[in-house]
Amino acid sequence: MKKFIHPDFLLEGKTAREIYNEYAENQPIIDFHCHLSPQLIAEDHNFDNLGQVWLEGDHYKWRAMRTNGVDEEYCTGSPTFYDKFMKWAETVPHTVGNPLYHWTHLELARYFNIFDLLNPGTADTIYHDATEMLRHQDFSVKSILKKMNVEVVGTTDDPADRLEHHAKLKDFKVKVRPTWRPDNLIKTEDPKIFNSYIEKLEAVAGKNISNYADLLTVLDQRHQYFHEMGCRASDHGLDRMYWTNAAGIDPEKAFLKLRAGENLSDTETEGYRFSVMQELCKLNHKRGWVQQFHLGAMRNNNTRLFNKLGPDTGFDSIGRPQDSFKISRFLDSLDANNQLAKTILYNLNPADNETFVTMIGNFQDGSVPGKMQWGAAWWFLDQKVGMEKHLNDLSVLGLLSRFVGMVTDSRSFLSFPRHEYFRRIACNHIGNEVDKGVIPNDKEILKNLVEGISYKNAKEYFGF
Repeated sequence: MKKFIHPDFLLEGKTAREIYNEYAENQPIIDFHCHLSPQLIAEDHNFDNLGQVWLEGDHYKWRAMRTNGVDEEYCTGSPTFYDKFMKWAETVPHTVGNPLYHWTHLELARYFNIFDLLNPGTADTIYHDATEMLRHQDFSVKSILKKMNVEVVGTTDDPADRLEHHAKLKDFKVKVRPTWRPDNLIKTEDPKIFNSYIEKLEAVAGKNISNYADLLTVLDQRHQYFHEMGCRASDHGLDRMYWTNAAGIDPEKAFLKLRAGENLSDTETEGYRFSVMQELCKLNHKRGWVQQFHLGAMRNNNTRLFNKLGPDTGFDSIGRPQDSFKISRFLDSLDANNQLAKTILYNLNPADNETFVTMIGNFQDGSVPGKMQWGAAWWFLDQKVGMEKHLNDLSVLGLLSRFVGMVTDSRSFLSFPRHEYFRRIACNHIGNEVDKGVIPNDKEILKNLVEGISYKNAKEYFGF
């Protein structure tokens, strides 16, 4: 019987198979947005067992386990990783049709050369075989990165981070680059938490932040330090884009209110966030960075379990469609003074697909191929149907050939087969279009297209 993960997995026709094998399969991986730990890379960490590397912090799996009736203890509680893994193995057969089923078996195949389907009957053997391998030096995290042909990893780092682990990785074969993630600067709902964060910035900068001008000075200094450490991108995880043209908006006044422990009004909040985001984007333009905006997550919906477990534990969902007017005005406010950096917009609500791909066309200026990018299908859209829709929408409304491609957006060192997953889906989409006569069966066109979206476009766009 044919293995589930086989050489033609997800490739439906001859053309798809040919272009995947010739142009995509062996391309290096540039994972320009993920949440991997630079500390674990610097320490060349070995994971103790398969349950740990798969289930610790993976809220995708936790959501599926909860849906399958698994008690919370086996997601975030104190049972052993073996016991948690066995509960995951009970869940896996029920994930058929979900990308988790594909990812699980791709990871078993690519890292461990295990092609058995994971279920309660195979779980014990798979756990012990994979765990034995993980404890060897050739399964340390550095070895994993090299094994998976990873060329660049873009981590996610706060401006207050000292980047000491990145400093230790300067000579590592795989480029581990920090990514500036300043979201805490606009989390103004609780002045106490906000001020605690400003104190962290003061400590790392060695400078008091007494007013808004001080804040901007410190941010410029930290931005420059990140640049010196190899950072070439920022990332902003926002519920939406901020913009206002209200008269009398004073970010200095709003900042001083926050520092005094006072809450901002809705108008003051919008004005402060708009001003801070503008200044951050000007820094990105100043140093030639790429800026990424992940828009549209509705986070921490379950109050009871948020209070118990905290954020990023699997209780987020797709938010309402984005305000296209504010996105337009925000981008235009930067472009008006020629301070709009290379920009990637990611949407979480599929209803925003056409809005986002047409929005980026408004601000292409011919200075850089694909200066404005519609980011890869993200989070809940990071699956076969979502990717196919993304590829189709980008093809008909933009330039697929200039797309910078896939990211893992993951905290797991076993997630790199998601790049293979994307490449197979993309080659299948393109191959089917060729077979239908929509795209010419021209070697040069197909080579440039597939190699570009698999690897080359990202390398050129970020300057890695």
